Amino acid sequence: MSDHPRFGLFTTIVRPEEKAILAAAASRGIHVDRLNDTEVTFPLEKPAGLPEVVLNRSVSHVRSVYAARCFEHYGVRTVNASEVVDLAGDKVRTSLRLAERGIPTPSTVVALSPEAALKALDQVGYPAVLKPAVGSWGRLMAKVHGPQEAEQIVEHKVALGSPLHSVFYVQEFVPKPDRDLRVLVVGDQPLAAMYRSGAAWRTNAARGATARSAPLAGELADLAVRAAEAVGGGVLAVDLMESPRGLVVHEVNPTPEFKTLQTTTEVDLAAAIVDYAVEVGRR
Repeated sequence: MSDHPRFGLFTTIVRPEEKAILAAAASRGIHVDRLNDTEVTFPLEKPAGLPEVVLNRSVSHVRSVYAARCFEHYGVRTVNASEVVDLAGDKVRTSLRLAERGIPTPSTVVALSPEAALKALDQVGYPAVLKPAVGSWGRLMAKVHGPQEAEQIVEHKVALGSPLHSVFYVQEFVPKPDRDLRVLVVGDQPLAAMYRSGAAWRTNAARGATARSAPLAGELADLAVRAAEAVGGGVLAVDLMESPRGLVVHEVNPTPEFKTLQTTTEVDLAAAIVDYAVEVGRR
């Protein structure tokens, strides 16, 4: 009989990251209960046969939060914990927490109406970046160059009519090199770092940015760990930029993709994630 806790993998789709996680678990003799977020139901009473720990890899922020809360209601440990997913998946809450912990981050102003959004953009100064409070892969972000453009973009967001677009998250445009940095932190360990470079102002791997290894030491490692700890810790990708005043943390991702990062390091990232989840399941 295996001495590993019963292990569940909660997913939307099986991407290269999930395939790597399943392979890492298999190599350790760990059976994985595969749970699809479009099929699982959560009664108030605890169902039979639940895993002891669930690695949450849903691509939906809302599904991730509610599923983790339900699993925790049943006494199942989750990676990441529901509060970590809820906090880190919300850019407003993340920025507030980073500021509370004294972690350098870009100048940011939050507004709750279209009129206040235009005022916030004036406060930050042009160019500025307007982001949705919840979202990833650089989607629905806009670089705003002036007041006239600001009015048009804000008008479009209002027309979308989604509650997601009723909160305006305005951030300074950081004049960085043509790259940013991502560090994967698992538990209290920074495992690997990469530069993501591209000609566009958004240097997301999902948008075609190229990746290469970044030295993981000193201030970079320290800031990444501090940012991960600030949101509650777990399996987290910390995104940073090289600003004129030094490194700033601009995002913490609670369900990180790591296939691109894996190409830049010899560290087996999926194995480290599985080992961490098993450790959490034993607590």
